[in-house]
Amino acid sequence: MENYYRELVSFLSARLGSAQAAEDVVHDAYVRVLERTSHEPIEQPRAFLYRTALNLVIDGHRRNALRQSEPLEVLDNEERFFSPSPHLLMDHEQRLALIQQALSELPAACRDSFLLRKLEGLSHNEIAERLGVSRSVVEKHIVNAMKHCRIRIRQWEKS
Repeated sequence: MENYYRELVSFLSARLGSAQAAEDVVHDAYVRVLERTSHEPIEQPRAFLYRTALNLVIDGHRRNALRQSEPLEVLDNEERFFSPSPHLLMDHEQRLALIQQALSELPAACRDSFLLRKLEGLSHNEIAERLGVSRSVVEKHIVNAMKHCRIRIRQWEKS
């Protein structure tokens, strides 16, 4: 399925008007496909991956449409009066600690690629240039890091 990565990014870039947004959607689509609970083989992996990515785009548009349809005052009031419960704060802190631990288990190049993309917002080309590797290596590192973090968090939540 990795063969379709660039093709899908190009396809979504044209529709979304942003290569970075397209890369994010494709990463999420790959992770969703890799995390499938069904063990049945995917008969048409390309079509399945495209459908997964398009569903993510549609979900994102729906969320944005809902947020935009609410009056600004409602959104302002929600944010002003929202104070997370101690349990919610603890959950976020625990998840952050788990993600940091999972990232520490990765090889440096994989971890750096992920952090440069997700924290600093660099493009794949910029990361490749900075790390002195190819763009495809950066893409694989980021997908592998996301997959590793999700797997580890799931394992820790079960225990």
